[in-house]
Amino acid sequence: MLEFKVTITHENNWWNMGKMIECQIDSVRVSLTNQDRIIVLKDKTQERYVPIWIGLFEAESITIALQNIAVARPLTHDLMLALLDQLGAHLLRVEIKGLVNETYYANLVIETDKTFFVDCRPSDALALVVRTGAPIFVDEDILEEAGIQPEDAMLSDEVEPEEEPEETGDISVFEDFLDDLEKGNGQDDSLPPEPPVEPGPDTN
Repeated sequence: MLEFKVTITHENNWWNMGKMIECQIDSVRVSLTNQDRIIVLKDKTQERYVPIWIGLFEAESITIALQNIAVARPLTHDLMLALLDQLGAHLLRVEIKGLVNETYYANLVIETDKTFFVDCRPSDALALVVRTGAPIFVDEDILEEAGIQPEDAMLSDEVEPEEEPEETGDISVFEDFLDDLEKGNGQDDSLPPEPPVEPGPDTN
């Protein structure tokens, strides 16, 4: 039987986190190549984005809440919020706190008469965010390491000197870049790792 350890603390001491940058959910996307679900966070201070691969169930839960789709019975994340409400607690914020071996780690910051930091997957945390409007904060080191800027996807494009780049106001300028990212780059731990690929025989 598998056992999972859930960490609940009164202090937030994940590896002495650095500066936290507020972000927002930009979009939920589906890879055209393998149908993977990707949630894209946007830095609220500049044009910088972080793609996180998430599971199918979590993606559907987030999309249902974003589109205000009515469901007959509460989903798992609705149940979590109902439990918090009945216990007199509320979600204060979500922190994307670590990136280890291409897997993101997050905290639910829950407030009652005390403040609790609950370790969780980013996908579950973001499913609660879209239901509560709680703010999202990402460690600046993660944004520096995994963040994508529109110009990063345009470096390989040849642009005539007199042409001005079109400002779209969204991440469409590097949509293809997202599709080309490897699945393991910044995945949520709701997905199993890809098995290694054995090299073929040498034909030379």
